[in-house]
Amino acid sequence: MRPLKDAQLGAFTFFASALPHDVCGSNGLPLTPNSIKILGRFQILKTVTHPRLCQYVDISRGKHERLIVVAEHYESSLSDFQKQGKTASPEKVLQIAYEVLEGLEFMNKHGMVHRALSAHNVLMDCKGNVKLAKFGLYHMTDHGADVDFPIGYPSYLAPEVIAQGSFHPSDSSHDEAPLPSGPKTDVWSLGVLLFELCAGRRLLHNIDISERLKFILTLGCMDDIVTVLAEEHGCLDTIKELPENVLELLRKCLTFLPSKRPTPTELLGDSVFNGVSCLYTPFQKPVSLFSSSLRCAHLELPEDISDLCKDDDEDYLSERAIDEVYHLWCLAGGDLEKELTNKEIIQSKPPICTLPNFVLEDGESFGQGRDRSFLLDDTTVTLSLCQLRNRLKDVAGEAYYPLLEDEQSSLPQSNSSNELSATVTLPLIIRERDTEYQLIRIILFDRLLKAYPYKKTLVWKEARVDIPPLVRGLAWAALLAIEGDIQAKYESTDKDTPIPTDRQIELGWSLTLTWSTGRVWIHFVPHFLYLNFNNEALAYACMSAFIPKYLYNFFLKDNSHVIQEYLTVFSQMIAFHDPELSNHLNEIGFIPDLYAIPWFLTMFTHVFPLHKIFHLWDTLLLGNSSFPFCIGVAILQQLRDRLLANGFNECILLFSDLPEIDIERCVRESINLFCWTPKSATYRQHAQPPKAVGDNGYGKTATYYSSDYQDMPKTDLSREPLALCDLKAEVSPRISAEDLIDLCELSLAGPTKRTKAGKPKIIAVDIRSVEDFGRGHISGSINIPFSTVFSSDGELMQCPATGPLQNYKGRVIVVISHAMKSAAMFAAHLVKVNFQRVCILDGGINKLKPTGLLTVPSPQI
Repeated sequence: MRPLKDAQLGAFTFFASALPHDVCGSNGLPLTPNSIKILGRFQILKTVTHPRLCQYVDISRGKHERLIVVAEHYESSLSDFQKQGKTASPEKVLQIAYEVLEGLEFMNKHGMVHRALSAHNVLMDCKGNVKLAKFGLYHMTDHGADVDFPIGYPSYLAPEVIAQGSFHPSDSSHDEAPLPSGPKTDVWSLGVLLFELCAGRRLLHNIDISERLKFILTLGCMDDIVTVLAEEHGCLDTIKELPENVLELLRKCLTFLPSKRPTPTELLGDSVFNGVSCLYTPFQKPVSLFSSSLRCAHLELPEDISDLCKDDDEDYLSERAIDEVYHLWCLAGGDLEKELTNKEIIQSKPPICTLPNFVLEDGESFGQGRDRSFLLDDTTVTLSLCQLRNRLKDVAGEAYYPLLEDEQSSLPQSNSSNELSATVTLPLIIRERDTEYQLIRIILFDRLLKAYPYKKTLVWKEARVDIPPLVRGLAWAALLAIEGDIQAKYESTDKDTPIPTDRQIELGWSLTLTWSTGRVWIHFVPHFLYLNFNNEALAYACMSAFIPKYLYNFFLKDNSHVIQEYLTVFSQMIAFHDPELSNHLNEIGFIPDLYAIPWFLTMFTHVFPLHKIFHLWDTLLLGNSSFPFCIGVAILQQLRDRLLANGFNECILLFSDLPEIDIERCVRESINLFCWTPKSATYRQHAQPPKAVGDNGYGKTATYYSSDYQDMPKTDLSREPLALCDLKAEVSPRISAEDLIDLCELSLAGPTKRTKAGKPKIIAVDIRSVEDFGRGHISGSINIPFSTVFSSDGELMQCPATGPLQNYKGRVIVVISHAMKSAAMFAAHLVKVNFQRVCILDGGINKLKPTGLLTVPSPQI
């Protein structure tokens, strides 16, 4: 959105038509309230941005079908000319006409007409330029069908609109609704406006409405409507003195027959504007963040570089976008209903007075029908920014222009937290409601996103601190490494022909949405659409990157092998991080198949409400495809005490109505689990295959905070695929030889891979015989021969947990053998006796022999 500049925030309210309570749709369900329909149509209006149109900002729904709309507003309007009783100069008339037509033409290109054009809806900014207000009222109300009042003003309505009469869907006297008004309707209204400017008085102001409408309809019999109107209002001499091009413009606008009346586009190209059109440059839509065009192509440095310097008394807040200012206004305590109530636009009445009728004890009935005059109050209330400005008065001017090249900061400290360092430590829900903190975070992310993808590393860095809700949609797109011309890719996508991925629509958790452009494949997760409601291309691009990354092949017609592998790896993660819980759940038969499938199919949207999912996904998108396993384990650990205390039936009931989950704790613990999990431990052969260098499936990739193991170059030390039956037979996960070497090297190199006590995080347990161990082993490993623990027939003889392993509890235990079956048995027993973080070296000691890293003990002298 464009900056606030000299504009203000204005709010107006109206009621949608109330639907009868006893009427249902063809599907047997209650009808969608008209206020909900209006709210949905409003969303597209926020994307209609033009210098001649007042920017729509927000809409809120209140009680009794009340709607409150927030938009860009200016105190000055064309009605000021009428109040002063002055006529506008011909030059001013042509300027206003041309600018109004520019706005109307842009609306028409978006399939909209104004229909409510009037003197008080044509606003003027501080430079005297036109800003059309309330241009979306006709569109959002479905051409007036969803409200009980007509859209437009009798004095300005075109004759064809008046001839159609009023209409309401509940009125049985009308067989069919009138056709929606077209662009030419607004041209007539413009003609009336221009006539009033030239005459210096309101048209038909002192005539009764019914007489006024009759008069307008009789104009069809007149040859020169402009002359007739001038005679009727006693200003014929004034009108005759107008230049010929202005008179010609009035006659073309006030053409009675729509078929002969020009459209705004035709009128803009008319010769009457020959001396005006050259003063205006055609409007060019700003280049979006994700496109193939150069976003900075229009930027120019001033001749005097000092012009860029700001004065000490600069109003920095006015430089911010309108939606930012409104968002901060709400955080600072702004209340729309309170503002309208203070101006007596919303009038509260005792409940008994709002009833259509009420009956006393003696049976006497009192009351009246609903007062329809309160359904539309055309007053726009200016929202005061004093409270917001007072809240931000201590924010230094430098905070509005943060530096992005500060290399001194380090994670998790943020560049933007210098002034509000204490706030960073507060819970996320508090930070999101802190006005000053959100201002600084929004400004920082706005600058980083404008520099995307050049500053993608900093976007990732700051996202690890938190993501401001206002910019979450674009921030998620950046985290998913969306680049390129997403609109062209979206438009080239066939959205109608049935494809195999339509299988997703058939699932119980799917969500299919339809727009005017056709069916869009947005499945089971409405969140990208929620954040990019008016940008289908961006929502599609985000989903195109999200699904392959986290849900690759989950929605095949036969996806059993994919799901089963995923659930098996999840079971191994539970055993790895919480063996006691894993043992209990396995003992009572409460396996992940019974509760976790909807978790992963919907990436936990089946578990959490929307506001919690936003916080969860802020972190999820920073991790790789294995991060959902850690979230699942974190959820189970929050329910740990109840799960351990209950049997199968109680656990089923517990998950049928899942208790409240602390989302911040879940995120915090899932990060900790993720950091403790070796990358190869979550390897899946049915995960997304390795991508080409620089390709994320939807354009060039960003540097991931933690890359997928599948994306790493494969070597002889990499983990090998395992058949599903063999994978299910093992309780503990396998890790690759390269992971083991990496972890061992890091543990020796410094404290980054050590526990808080300073001990290494990993211990290798070699279960080969003493002789084999002596021929070569991993440096620092301990030897517990398998033969001393298990008999030849697999029976346990001695528990290894009572030996030297007791000293290594809490570390990652890697079981190494030359036989994978023996290693799996040994690891399973460690899990059974509640040893955490037990895993198996994939391929055994044979994988390490070619590396030359095995240590041979020196012979004793």
